[in-house]
Amino acid sequence: MQQQDNHSQYIIDVDMSGFVSQVIEKSTQVPVIVDFWAPWCEPCKTLGPIIEKVVQEAAGAVILAKVNIDEAKEIAEQMQIRSVPTVVAFVEGRPVDAFAGIKSESEIREFLGKIAPNMAPSEIETILNFANEAYAADNLDEAGAAFSQALQLEAENPLAIAGLANVLVKLGDHENAEQVLSGAPDQSDPAISAAIAALEVAKLSSEVGDIESLKATLEKNVDDHQTRFDLSLALWANGAQEEAADELLHIFAVDKEWQDDAARKQLLKYFEMAGPTDPFTIATRRKLSSLLFS
Repeated sequence: MQQQDNHSQYIIDVDMSGFVSQVIEKSTQVPVIVDFWAPWCEPCKTLGPIIEKVVQEAAGAVILAKVNIDEAKEIAEQMQIRSVPTVVAFVEGRPVDAFAGIKSESEIREFLGKIAPNMAPSEIETILNFANEAYAADNLDEAGAAFSQALQLEAENPLAIAGLANVLVKLGDHENAEQVLSGAPDQSDPAISAAIAALEVAKLSSEVGDIESLKATLEKNVDDHQTRFDLSLALWANGAQEEAADELLHIFAVDKEWQDDAARKQLLKYFEMAGPTDPFTIATRRKLSSLLFS
């Protein structure tokens, strides 16, 4: 089969005669991604250019083998391909991962990154890395500009949307943060969910008063759960994660049902913002679990 004009050394057409040498044997040297497609398949026409672009940018870290199932029925049958497009990753001569249907560019990069960890970062990944570093260093103007630049390249990128929203939250611009988050196509994406939780906490913490005043009020009445709850929000807004969690754990230990389980629900928002693998989340979840079953 002739290689198409828009193909390169990293993208090849494969038929039955070349499958063993160009996919199975080749995958012992470099990961090979097999794109099973068909000329009549509309989703294939969407996925094909995206996956080809990512492979081209990988510059040899992975090879893309395109298999037209109409011309290579035996391969499709042997691989038990039930629908197209289906993409199968081969490493060391065997299939190790697969997906069916259309994926976004970022999802394809994530898929390839698992089998080709040495793949160079894309332009948007480089920008997002810079943006996240600037955000961590509290250089909010630089971070905001970088997240905005990333959105110009990929308008629906959840990491860029969440990042820009987090910058706006830190700047106190809750209205624009809410508008940015409303444009996210998948509100359940972990990064988007965390940014939404951060915005909700920021709105609440802006209304509760300063930490010292809240502590002074609480000293007069240690059973004032609302003040303790507000103190937790204020502490969180000031970066005191563990202290903020401890105040909520105290409420939960004394009265699990207070305000319709408000203390536990707020802790879950903290976990969402910190991330499931963050040491804070792991340690505090353990404390919460011990109270749940005490």
